[in-house]
Amino acid sequence: MELFLCSCIGYGLGCLSPSYLFSKLKDKDLREHGTGNLGATNAFLHLGKKVGIFIMIFDILKAVIAVKLCKFLFPRFALAGIVAGFMSMIGHVFPFYLNFKGGKGLACFGGFVLATDWKVFLFLLALGIVLAFIFNYACAVPFSAATFYPFIHLYKVHSLKSFIVMVLCSLVVFYKHTDNIRRIKEGTEQKVREYFSKKA
Repeated sequence: MELFLCSCIGYGLGCLSPSYLFSKLKDKDLREHGTGNLGATNAFLHLGKKVGIFIMIFDILKAVIAVKLCKFLFPRFALAGIVAGFMSMIGHVFPFYLNFKGGKGLACFGGFVLATDWKVFLFLLALGIVLAFIFNYACAVPFSAATFYPFIHLYKVHSLKSFIVMVLCSLVVFYKHTDNIRRIKEGTEQKVREYFSKKA
């Protein structure tokens, strides 16, 4: 029962999509622009910086709330926060009322990490930014975080079940960012250093 309830709470919170709301308000469906995803990055590029930042914070917080709430409600269920965090990602990426077409899951993944260990969150964020500038592509952030975090989590909690859930989270992130790899091969992916040099 706890597994089911945590899954429902996590998925329900994950389905909350400010990107879709702002798309409606601004009459500009993000699913038809840019990456075609209802996420913070696409909103940042096509709906403005303020909207993009708000959406990013919202998407991070809904994962944090899902984890913290389920851990509070079900203290005897060891995987309460892990299940809720994972399902918040699933809800964000595959919202049922939007034909299962949502965001890419990075912000929710970040919120999941933040809710479990803020120090690791800051470490992965800093590492991702450094790698993004080294390799010149922003997708270094999700790929590095998704690669390293399951093993960091396993080292900290020594739980195979939690590790498996974290690997599933990482696979979702990898899957949703395969288009970035395709665009890199095609030479159409936005380069980080060039982007910031233009803004400067």
